[in-house]
Amino acid sequence: VWPRLGLFLHGAVAFGPYRELFQQLIPSAQMRYLEIYNASEGYFALQDQPDVPDLLLLLDHGIYYEFLPAAGFDSPDPRPVPLAAVEVGPSYALVISTSAGLWRYLVGDTVRFTSLRPYRVRITGRTKHFLNAFGEEVMIENAEAAVAAAAQATGVLVRDFTAAPIYFGAGAASRGGHEWAIELASPPPAEATHFAQVLDQTLRQLNSDYDAKRHRDLALALPRVHLLPPGTFEAWLRSRGPLGGQRKVPRLSNSREVLEEVLAVRGV
Repeated sequence: VWPRLGLFLHGAVAFGPYRELFQQLIPSAQMRYLEIYNASEGYFALQDQPDVPDLLLLLDHGIYYEFLPAAGFDSPDPRPVPLAAVEVGPSYALVISTSAGLWRYLVGDTVRFTSLRPYRVRITGRTKHFLNAFGEEVMIENAEAAVAAAAQATGVLVRDFTAAPIYFGAGAASRGGHEWAIELASPPPAEATHFAQVLDQTLRQLNSDYDAKRHRDLALALPRVHLLPPGTFEAWLRSRGPLGGQRKVPRLSNSREVLEEVLAVRGV
């Protein structure tokens, strides 16, 4: 349809789990995928290096940035820090004041700085979407990287996913854990357990808190993974009302409500 198509700009949802699917749809070696970070409140950052996933923070767009450390996400007295005080590594919630009139507005996204000269960030998740029922502090960035690694290792294409904790005593569980509902866009792998193992191993490599809780299965058991057929999440969205507009699947939640609704769609 577009023989000279060479650039795809993406944002809002991490592209990693979908890259293989897009490469099958558009096999051209000339195709470039670049991430942008914007919202109705402003244009915050963009990927200016094709081979590096970091996003250059835009400092001349009428936005004053502040950053709330992770420890203050739910604090009744949050203490954001200015751009000059951020550090490489930790996750921060993005707080903005704009020339359009917003004052210390909490966007709802979390970012991690990868460079201070210039300021570059990666989006790590949402302030409301993470897994921390047992102190494991799994952010969306960790989850998406782990799902992508498991998909690559097992040769499948992932379309969507969500995850929630398995609380002590739920289903006679003696230990806590995580339960994942993962919709595939391809036939399931011959060894479904291998997907869960790679997912777990990758999370342990990326997240020291998760790794500590998984040590000898003392606090967290191996993840429980359900590989679901195409159309599962669309059916779930349809069950919640008319489709259309911007409707996103919550990737991570400390509540099991979304997970159980998705599994119920397939009778799991």
